[in-house]
Amino acid sequence: MNEILKKGFLLGLGAAVSSKEKFDQKLQELVDKNELTQDQARTVMKNFVDKGEMKKDEWNTKQFEQTQKMAKDYGLATKEDINELRARITELETKLEEKE
Repeated sequence: MNEILKKGFLLGLGAAVSSKEKFDQKLQELVDKNELTQDQARTVMKNFVDKGEMKKDEWNTKQFEQTQKMAKDYGLATKEDINELRARITELETKLEEKE
């Protein structure tokens, strides 16, 4: 499953890079035709990049949530589970030492 997610991510990244380059070329054409100023083109590109970053963050959040769900479905222990068990073991060891 990890390999599928990795390939999907790389595919999306490649599409994003390609789209950004094409978008940049289109903006430059509009600047060359005096339909946009250089500042307007920069603003449009910044908005495009910002939206991409926002989508990336959303994707990362969804990816994390999906991974957490899969771990739970498979019955894998979380860090919290392990830390809780360590605390319980320490507590039991302390009680055992007190009895000796």
